[in-house]
Amino acid sequence: MLTFEQKQEIIESFPQLTKKEISLKRVNYHFEGSLYEKSIVVEKLHPNGNGFVFVGDLLKYEKEAGDNGLVNIRDYNEEALREIVRDSINYLSEEEEEILPIVETWTSREGTKLELEFNDRSWNIYHQGNLEESFGTREDAVAYLREEGFRLSK
Repeated sequence: MLTFEQKQEIIESFPQLTKKEISLKRVNYHFEGSLYEKSIVVEKLHPNGNGFVFVGDLLKYEKEAGDNGLVNIRDYNEEALREIVRDSINYLSEEEEEILPIVETWTSREGTKLELEFNDRSWNIYHQGNLEESFGTREDAVAYLREEGFRLSK
């Protein structure tokens, strides 16, 4: 585990970050160039080595991040710490892409039509405008449709 001082040295090697001391000898590091309201990259770095890095909803960190988008860096080594800080800065400096909904029509042998639509991180299946099922991945949604006897319409 890196010491508090080692973590500070690594974090301060990113010139985009500004150190701000807070209570109990903890420090935050802000990214003033953030395109979002959120500007704290490293939060509550404590002399005991505990601290958090904001990663938002980056899929790379989905298993580590809490609901608030923060990852605990207590046990991070130098390489991992540099990578997560770099990822956080990139995340806060990228414009959010507008993802257009993807809609596919699936048809059964009987002629029943279902719409498979990607919208806001989920794959939803609709029948006549009513939500029937929702899946986290396209693969799961397609498997369900095929099991139910539907094929992608051309």
